[in-house]
Amino acid sequence: MSHLSVLFRPEGLVSLISLTVMEIVLGIDNIIFIAILSDKVAHGQGPRVRRLGLALALILRIGLLLTLSWLMGLTAPLFGLLGQQFSGRDLVLLAGGLFLIAKSTHELYERVEHGDEADSPANAGAAAPKTAGFGATLAQILALDIVFSLDSVITAVGMVPHIPIMITAMILAVIVMLIFADAVSGFINRHPSMKVLALSFLLLIGVLLVADSFDRHINKGYVYFAMAFSFVVEMINMRVRKRSRRRSGSPQKT
Repeated sequence: MSHLSVLFRPEGLVSLISLTVMEIVLGIDNIIFIAILSDKVAHGQGPRVRRLGLALALILRIGLLLTLSWLMGLTAPLFGLLGQQFSGRDLVLLAGGLFLIAKSTHELYERVEHGDEADSPANAGAAAPKTAGFGATLAQILALDIVFSLDSVITAVGMVPHIPIMITAMILAVIVMLIFADAVSGFINRHPSMKVLALSFLLLIGVLLVADSFDRHINKGYVYFAMAFSFVVEMINMRVRKRSRRRSGSPQKT
């Protein structure tokens, strides 16, 4: 009970709010990745994949927090290569970053090369686009959940020394993400330009993970700011295009 009492102290509440906000911000890339992958599964299964993906992310985060001694051991160097020391954490970040770069690049290629063909009226009667398997999609989400969870937990440990606050903040952050996951997914998938923007963001996150694995720490705030700026510009562009279509009387298409 004494451990839980820290939640109700003024400094504990401030730490809880700060860490919850930080966890939500760090979870943006996780939500975007899940939103894009869930669009690939069979119709009607997207919400289920998103809920399972976020639930697994929460379980992984709490599991890592409860094994802090093992987690801290991941930062110990395992071997050196060309003057660079690699730890278990570095290898996880490297693998995750390369996977995210490859996946984002593939999705961008599909969007740019085949997106217009799939959306065109001429192909309305063509065969439906291939859907990804439920299990395969969930496995990909789980793989990135591990990487994002590691990043999230290490941030939490650096900000707050109390495990009850960390666990509560992560639960609150995932609840917020669950509430908005469907809306984010629907918005991204309704607007092709936003999907390209989201994939570009994930590609940058992959590059940051790879750089971090080589001890080249780049502040994620730069990427988040660039993403937010690009999002605002694209929202203005969408508004302008919508007004232009209304004036010309042409059918709407984003």
